[in-house]
Amino acid sequence: MIIIGVVVILTMAFPDDTGEFLDTIQENIVGWFSWYYMLIVALFVIFSIWMGVSRFGDIKLGKDDEEPEFSLMAWFAMLFAAGMGIGLVFWGAAEPLIHYDSPKPGTSGGGAIGEDGHGAEGIGSAGGDLAQQGMAQTFLHWGFHAWAIYVVVGLALAYAIHRKGRPISIRWALEPLLGARRVRGWLGDVIDTVAVIGTIFGVATSLGFGVDQIGAGLVSMGVIDESTEGVAVVLIAIITAIATVSVVSGVGRGIKWLSNFNLILAAIFLVTLMILGPTLFFFREFVQSLGSYVESIIPMTFDTTSYMGDAGQAWQGTWTTFYWGWWISWAPFVGVFIARISRGRTIREFVAGVLIVPTAVTFLWFAVMGGSSLYRQLFGEGGLVNRELEGPFERVVQEEALFRLLDGLPLGGILTVVVVILVAVFFTTSSDSGSLVVDMLASGGTPNPPTWSRVLFCVLEGAVAAGLLLAGGLGALRTGAIITALPFSVIMLAMCVATYRSLKAEHRVLLAANRRRRRDEMRQHVSRHITGDLTENFDDHFGDRVDERIDQALEDVRANGGTSDRGTGRSTDRPGSR
Repeated sequence: MIIIGVVVILTMAFPDDTGEFLDTIQENIVGWFSWYYMLIVALFVIFSIWMGVSRFGDIKLGKDDEEPEFSLMAWFAMLFAAGMGIGLVFWGAAEPLIHYDSPKPGTSGGGAIGEDGHGAEGIGSAGGDLAQQGMAQTFLHWGFHAWAIYVVVGLALAYAIHRKGRPISIRWALEPLLGARRVRGWLGDVIDTVAVIGTIFGVATSLGFGVDQIGAGLVSMGVIDESTEGVAVVLIAIITAIATVSVVSGVGRGIKWLSNFNLILAAIFLVTLMILGPTLFFFREFVQSLGSYVESIIPMTFDTTSYMGDAGQAWQGTWTTFYWGWWISWAPFVGVFIARISRGRTIREFVAGVLIVPTAVTFLWFAVMGGSSLYRQLFGEGGLVNRELEGPFERVVQEEALFRLLDGLPLGGILTVVVVILVAVFFTTSSDSGSLVVDMLASGGTPNPPTWSRVLFCVLEGAVAAGLLLAGGLGALRTGAIITALPFSVIMLAMCVATYRSLKAEHRVLLAANRRRRRDEMRQHVSRHITGDLTENFDDHFGDRVDERIDQALEDVRANGGTSDRGTGRSTDRPGSR
């Protein structure tokens, strides 16, 4: 509370000085640790896939006979809405267009864009190549890498909470590595404190994006003349109040209902855009971008733009390093939340659900949203890129790109209203679920923390978002995410080791139990056969069959006149013989 309070007070009291300070920190972190962010996120992807396909995949996150708490659709809706809802709406039309207009340093075809936004060598050459590379880069930022970060934290926590019966707290995911005594002590307190602060700043970053886009939507609708910082703060206050009501009602009611409603609304919006836009182009572009992403995923994963100098470093801080920091800062919140709602799933189901399904839907979302903006810029009337300005975020204004795109479509006014509602509900679901998770961590891991503290943390998230917006807008929000992610990334690496140790130990126990079961079955099987053989031999030598053979031999002797060749073949019936 003290740390968060100091940050809020300083950012609001000294916005300019705080903005300069944050810029300096970002330059140092990106300069020193961008390679580290790239490497560990690649490790998280490998770890997540390994967990899903390994021998540990059949282990259930709960009791062996336990069924999932939520249906598949409800589980997916809450997962998706909490994971990256606001970001998809905010960046959907803008990011591929920005990568097309201002490509990553070193990208082939960079600088070949004409004044009209088309490729200088024609749409089919440089312009098309840049558009395709922009889509692949966007897929990298929002695909497997992002969700693998959530898998690492969510799996570790779900196993500790549902399988081992531990409280809902980050610290207990590290019990196999640190031991129960250290986890209960000051070291566990530090771990949860880092997670709480990281979650607050990660959610605040998304809230900042959300209110900026809501403000741009209100301008597009004619409700307000200009979206200012004051408007943004008012919007934060209004939607934080709505989120407070939702978080008080709990996961099973407000959060679940809002998540389901938002998923349905997002699906309706996406399908409508597909119908109104170049539908065939979307399908072709989706398949082609998917192939481009698969082809270049490994080079892009490890590309630190090391030979691009200051321009490459600045680009990393604006894009990939920022995204990895943003996802890591969100990981405590999303990890705890998806662990909380994943009781009864197997590890394989968990990894598939968290890693594959949202990634596929995200790719489709960008194929339609980003494809629409690129199609208009390449083949249509253009107007989404202002070539008279210098910076990439001036030429393509992120929060306005979607509304400019909708202005050129039939039913554009209705779709604008839908987008504003969509962002507002995504804003609410992110805020309420984030507040609930932070309160669980701050309340010792209880799944149902007190109402007053839920309200407190919901208000704090809004205050941090407002403070960072006043201290430098979206740039300060990016820096906040990158800073808070650095210490928690170390905790995540420890989680990977701890999860592997736990699953390996349980697997050994399961193997030992299976061996004991097989030995018991073999013992029973062999015992039945030996008993049967002994009984048969006993009957042959001492049972009823012996009497039968004696009676038969006597009958043969009488029939042969006192002589029998059975047995030894020599039997004589003479006086005195028996």
